[in-house]
Amino acid sequence: MAKRRKNGLYSGISEELSALMRTGWADTERHDLRLGEQSPHAARRRAALSERFPGERLVIPSGNLKVRSNDDTYPFRPYSGYVHMTGDQARDGALVLEPRADGGHDAYCYQLPRDSRDNDEFWTGATAELWMGRRRSLAESEFVLGLSCRDVRTAADDLASSTGAPTRIVRGVDPSLEAAVTTDGERDAELEEALSDLRLVKDDWEITELRKAVDSTVRGFTDVIGELSRAIASSERWIEGTFFRRARLEGNSVGYGSICASGEHATIMHWTDNDGPVRPGDLLLLDAGVETHTLYTADVTRTLPVSGTFTPLQRKIYDAVYEAQEAGMAAVKPGAAYRDFHEASQRHLAERLVEWGFIEGPADRAYELGLQRRFTMAGTGHMLGLDVHDCAQARHEEYVGGVLEPGMVLTVEPGLYFQPDDLTVPEEWRGIGVRIEDDLLVTEGGHENLSGGLPRSADDIEAWMARFAG
Repeated sequence: MAKRRKNGLYSGISEELSALMRTGWADTERHDLRLGEQSPHAARRRAALSERFPGERLVIPSGNLKVRSNDDTYPFRPYSGYVHMTGDQARDGALVLEPRADGGHDAYCYQLPRDSRDNDEFWTGATAELWMGRRRSLAESEFVLGLSCRDVRTAADDLASSTGAPTRIVRGVDPSLEAAVTTDGERDAELEEALSDLRLVKDDWEITELRKAVDSTVRGFTDVIGELSRAIASSERWIEGTFFRRARLEGNSVGYGSICASGEHATIMHWTDNDGPVRPGDLLLLDAGVETHTLYTADVTRTLPVSGTFTPLQRKIYDAVYEAQEAGMAAVKPGAAYRDFHEASQRHLAERLVEWGFIEGPADRAYELGLQRRFTMAGTGHMLGLDVHDCAQARHEEYVGGVLEPGMVLTVEPGLYFQPDDLTVPEEWRGIGVRIEDDLLVTEGGHENLSGGLPRSADDIEAWMARFAG
């Protein structure tokens, strides 16, 4: 029975109401389901994970609902490692790889089954099916996922009583399952590293999903251009809402909080309040990405002149960033060090900042000392996939210290940010922020710019805006 609300309008449930609610329901078990299209890819990923941990039990939870306020929860978003290994997005689930004597693993998935109609659980409580929607039955999940499925309500006891093999669990995802097992934090971190490592190179199915995410994002940016006049009449919120509409129409949601930064807000790296004015003459920095229904996300940034035309100074700064991005993108190719694109972009920006007199040269010295970072702030990119900053827990030697391989997808996003209170630059420079970001797929012959459907150069930006701006 669900916990009774302190200030609920009903004091209880009569026996007659309970009996009424339990009768007269049709059998809704689905028999028309197909094996999920991600299932064979997930099976290969599980096999790769199994090879890394012979003889060990692995537990990868999906996560639980998080309370926003009282009985209102945030939209559920499962742990990305769980999604990658199962293709599933259900809450309160867990993938278990149980070791076999031959060194391999048997995989099964704990799931929250459907609420029984033999008691009141299906219609009472904020997480009951009549409140939150129908879940798959265990049999349905087995068919879709291609995995044996068990009732997650026994998972904690099952794991607590399991013996004979050491266990690893991904920590910080499901407290109840974490409390049920005895593990070592360092060994658990190695499991999370492995799950990130295995996402570094995308398979063909994942690349298709990322193309969908980017294509929807391109349309979302074009939507924003078409509604700039409404943003001028209101605020950055109109831009956020316009892009969000496209994300919800064509995908699951946005892949991260949209940055709709006009004027001096463009100098704030993660400006997501989006409550400022949009003024002609200012620049608008829009950093946004659509997340597909399968949870793969794009991550694209364009900096746009609200009036449709760059001022000479805005164009000067924009061109410097564009040239830095060109240099960085040219370094994205198989066998190149991951750091190469970052260094190429940052060195170019250091040269421009020395040339403009904002940092002391020569440029090589300025770069080695990191002086350009006063104005460039962040690194020049990151891996992209199920998370906007994908593979974040991967081993250093496989990620930042590694080399690029075909199938990797990463962003290249140099920027220059002149803070409104920075007295080291002329007044007219203050409050200008420019970033250009694209999503690149490493290919056998170099790279493909997945977001190349959006204009990048200053001339092309102005022509695009002249065509679509409202």
